[in-house]
Amino acid sequence: MSELKPIALQLYTVRELLAEDFEGTVRAVADLGYIGVEPYGGMPCELAEAAALFRELNLQTFNSHVPFPDAANQDAVLEIAEAFDLESVAVAMLPPEDFETIDSIKRTCERLNQAGDFAQANNLGIHYHNHWWEYKQINGAATLDVMLNELDESVGLQIDTYWVQVGGEDAVAVVRQVGARAPLLHLKDGWLEPLGDMAAVGHGVMNVPALVDATAETASWYIVEQDRSNNNRLDAVRQSYDYLTSNGFARGKK
Repeated sequence: MSELKPIALQLYTVRELLAEDFEGTVRAVADLGYIGVEPYGGMPCELAEAAALFRELNLQTFNSHVPFPDAANQDAVLEIAEAFDLESVAVAMLPPEDFETIDSIKRTCERLNQAGDFAQANNLGIHYHNHWWEYKQINGAATLDVMLNELDESVGLQIDTYWVQVGGEDAVAVVRQVGARAPLLHLKDGWLEPLGDMAAVGHGVMNVPALVDATAETASWYIVEQDRSNNNRLDAVRQSYDYLTSNGFARGKK
């Protein structure tokens, strides 16, 4: 049996709380037992201050969501990577129109390959984080198949398993297909409504046990994320942690 993977939190989940009390919220996340955090672009705190707090709390920062590293953003991406001593970065999103046709997907992959060249030149891995509009069929071809054919091997995919399912594909099949090219998995849960509220992991309709089983040999981190919720965000963060750790799906500090 593979060693349990560490559990992290994508800090976008608690963005409103961070804006009110950055330090207190991060301390609360650490107290719950999360091993790592995944920062995002536009956090309401100076990079150096955030990095110092993460180090004090022994919260690992292995990856961050960043702006697309084109010429206008490359310096900012490198500043983020240096501040958090990152191994990799992830492009958080590209718009739906970039995935509307086979030709537009190929152009998008070309841009991502250029981003990959930049990342490699700066000793960084790079991943693309999906939403639901990347996972569909176009003229009988799966978007994912086109992307895997067009992307350089150096460009990874940070599979957001919930959005894959919202897009109409089977998230378990997708993570099996992508395999080691997606070592950083986003786990979220809910009722598969693109604009609806989400649930704590294990409290919606996602088949989390099957996702963990399918990625036991290829994942390096399981990252909890919640975009929207009517409930208290820290409660959902705690419930997600408790579900994943108490069922033996991931390991935390407690």
